[in-house]
Amino acid sequence: MGFYGDHVVPWLVDRAMANEDLLEYRRRVVRAAQGRVLEIGIGSGHNLPFYGPSVTEILGIEPSQALIDKARQRARATQRTVCFLQGSAEVIPLDAGSVNSVVTTWTLCSIPDVGAALAEMRRVLKPGGELLFVEHGKAPDPWVARWQDWLTPAWKPLAGGCHLNRPIGDLIRRTGFRTTDLRTGFAPGPRPFTFMYEGRACPA
Repeated sequence: MGFYGDHVVPWLVDRAMANEDLLEYRRRVVRAAQGRVLEIGIGSGHNLPFYGPSVTEILGIEPSQALIDKARQRARATQRTVCFLQGSAEVIPLDAGSVNSVVTTWTLCSIPDVGAALAEMRRVLKPGGELLFVEHGKAPDPWVARWQDWLTPAWKPLAGGCHLNRPIGDLIRRTGFRTTDLRTGFAPGPRPFTFMYEGRACPA
């Protein structure tokens, strides 16, 4: 990836994910996880303090070794045992039907083949398992959506492949999930960057 991708982007991601405006979203989504959990794009481990006592095992997949190293430090600080998998969510190295919850927080924006990744998440979920998510994406406001489309080509190389304009709800449903809860709205901040999709989905 080069120096920028290997060192600058992980630092930027860690800083962005520390934003206090995201805490309540993070708390609600992560606390709903239970059993054996797979976290997609575990990053530097900001979600780890929010997993509840009903979680028996945490596996975290992440392509950046620099972010995994930071997450290991957070796992030690929170006394969480985490199995880290370095790689892409487009090919998850787990058996089918092997996890109870898949958690993804502000990750689907940057996966190159997001459809393949969502199909993999569906594959590894047990019957009755849930996808728990909060993501930013395409806004329903046409003016904001036009800005998102215009900004995304310039934003992607600066922000680790982040797309501002992905229609998250539609993408989840197109890959064989049924959304059982979906809440949308703007978080504080510039509108092209802050339209949130928060909810739950299960394999259809």
